[in-house]
Amino acid sequence: MCPRTGRPKSKNPKNIDVKVRLDEATNQKLLEYCNKHNITRTEAIRQGIHLLLADGKPVS
Repeated sequence: MCPRTGRPKSKNPKNIDVKVRLDEATNQKLLEYCNKHNITRTEAIRQGIHLLLADGKPVS
């Protein structure tokens, strides 16, 4: 038998889709941040979620 080819399974698969609606100004700020830091929008949003959870205080 030959070994399976293809990409190896991830230890932490990202299989949940979330749709977010943004206004134009927020989207533009997000794109500028991503370009400046050379990351994807998805990664920036993930990092933002982690920051919110680490702080523990509600955003008002």
